[in-house]
Amino acid sequence: MIRTILFSAASTLGLAAPALAEVPRVAADITPVHGLVARVMQGLGEPALVVAPGASPHGYSMRPSEARALEQADLVFWLGEPLTPWLKVPLEQLAGTAHRIELLEAKGTQVLPFREGARFEAHAHDEDHEEHDAHSDHDEEHDHDAHADEDHAEEEGHEGHEDEHDDHDDHDDHADEHAHDHEGADPHAWLLPENAQVWLDLIAAELAEHDPENAATYMANADAGKQEIAATVATVSASLEPFRAKEFVVFHDAYQYFEKGFGLNAAGAISIGDASKPSPARIAEVRDVVADLNVTCVFSEPQFNPGLVATVLDGTGAGTAVLDPLGAKLTPGAEFYPALLQDIGTAIANC
Repeated sequence: MIRTILFSAASTLGLAAPALAEVPRVAADITPVHGLVARVMQGLGEPALVVAPGASPHGYSMRPSEARALEQADLVFWLGEPLTPWLKVPLEQLAGTAHRIELLEAKGTQVLPFREGARFEAHAHDEDHEEHDAHSDHDEEHDHDAHADEDHAEEEGHEGHEDEHDDHDDHDDHADEHAHDHEGADPHAWLLPENAQVWLDLIAAELAEHDPENAATYMANADAGKQEIAATVATVSASLEPFRAKEFVVFHDAYQYFEKGFGLNAAGAISIGDASKPSPARIAEVRDVVADLNVTCVFSEPQFNPGLVATVLDGTGAGTAVLDPLGAKLTPGAEFYPALLQDIGTAIANC
């Protein structure tokens, strides 16, 4: 009888005690977004990363573990379909019940249109570009709570991800499959520090809504992350000051947001915004840009075929260095985003 009474009392106390809220399970598409989410979640949890470091987000085959991360997620933060068109179906099939936040559609995000041609005109990103500011007129349309009705994919649906990642040097062979609408938004918006600061607040607000118990921590982490970005921007800006009048050529047109943030001017790009294979005519035009403007540096990228850069450089006397918009060699996590800005700034200054 005594044991029964004690058990009943303990059970009653257990029912009366408040249940501890679980930190939401979160997935992020690429390392820069993952880094921002990790900064907001610091001390509470870790987001899962969908696209492996060093892989091109323009075309990708997920591993089973990455597919499971989507399937288990309560929240998914991704840039949007313009960057990863292949991800739309897995999000609907695997993360159908998750709350999905498309950052390119977020209020306050500055979005720039694709640039045309191999030779960029001298550009000052004017008010027209700044007015292209994050679809604020469509906030009601894009409430980001559009949960797909599809059932979760069966386990057999993951078997297609067993293959190893594609060799990204062969990305050119299937570029058309992942081609973008080049009259639309340039999706490389994470390279504008102002966007990253906007997204930190958004990420914190979304997490706080799903986990009110830890709301104060999410908000404090976002504020600290914004301060860290501001300090990094000041440092990188100072290091790039002597080079603002210099022009350079990039592998693919992924850097206009960085240029806008730091007052730089790329002269052209070997490939268009999705890094698909350039035509011989485009390569010839880029070679003319390098010669005409006396460009001293042409940047390659670790995700794509370096042979194209060698073709452009041949006979020009220009140098080369690696510029990586995804920070393949950096450690993913809460310190990633400031490190990415520093890494790109240092590469440009050194070259």
